[in-house]
Amino acid sequence: MALQELTYQDVAEHNTKKDLYVVIHDKIYDITKFVDEHPGGEEVLLDVAGQDSTEAFEDVGHSDEAREALEPLLVGTLKRNPGDPKPKTPLPGAVSPAADNSSAGLGVGLYAVVLLGGLVAFGAYQYLQQQQNQQA
Repeated sequence: MALQELTYQDVAEHNTKKDLYVVIHDKIYDITKFVDEHPGGEEVLLDVAGQDSTEAFEDVGHSDEAREALEPLLVGTLKRNPGDPKPKTPLPGAVSPAADNSSAGLGVGLYAVVLLGGLVAFGAYQYLQQQQNQQA
């Protein structure tokens, strides 16, 4: 089957459980047959039915298997018209700004301090108990 070129208006007409299209990275998928099988439930799919769901799809962090499962559901590509919404998420392969990882190590350091403090407190408790038992 040849891929269709559809507009946002065309895709918006497919917004029910029995006829559900979504746009992900400017590709249009007919996920009607997948609605009942979706691990996240049908509600999340119905929320983005007939719309660009790229941001929602990427925010969840779908696996490679989920991305591969989309391939047979591909029905076309999105034809952008003037006035159509711009994609909120960069297309695959686009370079995103570097993440600020300057405070990434704080969590491990904090756990180490708490663990050492606990060990010192336990040792002090044991020492004081031992001292008290020797006096009695």
